[in-house]
Amino acid sequence: MSALLEVENLETFYGASQALFGVGLRIAPGEMVTLLGRNGMGKTTTVRSILGLVRARGGTVRFRGEAIHQRSADHIGRAGIGLVPEGRQIFPNLTVRENLVAWASNRSGTATPWTLDKVFAFFPRLAERQKNMGNQLSGGEQQMLAIGRVLMTNPHLVILDEATEGLAPLIREEIWCCLSRLKADGLAILTIDKYVRKLIAIADRHYILERGRIRWEGSSAELSGQPELWHRYLGV
Repeated sequence: MSALLEVENLETFYGASQALFGVGLRIAPGEMVTLLGRNGMGKTTTVRSILGLVRARGGTVRFRGEAIHQRSADHIGRAGIGLVPEGRQIFPNLTVRENLVAWASNRSGTATPWTLDKVFAFFPRLAERQKNMGNQLSGGEQQMLAIGRVLMTNPHLVILDEATEGLAPLIREEIWCCLSRLKADGLAILTIDKYVRKLIAIADRHYILERGRIRWEGSSAELSGQPELWHRYLGV
């Protein structure tokens, strides 16, 4: 299957310090892929480099056949990559409804776009809280809003940085269920999270980063059969 996103030999620096060393990964249409690793290993830097938020010094990033590694973050977003950032970063002084409407755009040109009603049907709790301000929501509700906000852009690919960080166990389960439903609907997903057992159950493939380098890649079945990798690279 042809790649939706293809990253090759990505090298990124912060000043004189190199953070990524030849990172490569690929995501096919409709595929869910994870980027795993301990804190500080380069996961967020990889995401930021893909999105043009940090300019890579070497390597290539291709999205839907277009080389985007020299493009602006705005261009990359409009091309159809949506980010659910670490910390969610919703607008605290806007209502739930306003947060969603502010992002409305059919960037993928789909004939069945995500709309306000569709997001509310997907996240009934947001429908119930649609008049509440962003800062009046629980952490789980804010994460639902952050995901819903990205869906309103109708992206080809959604990237989630720390998808369930800081959430209660029941809310984590709800978010993972939502990701499974989105994947079943054909949305491509790249997620960073630390709950390996759950990710194995819902994702197709995995990449493990250590000190800015891809140390392992493989399928869920392969990762499930190598628990020593969890201890060596993930501290599980």
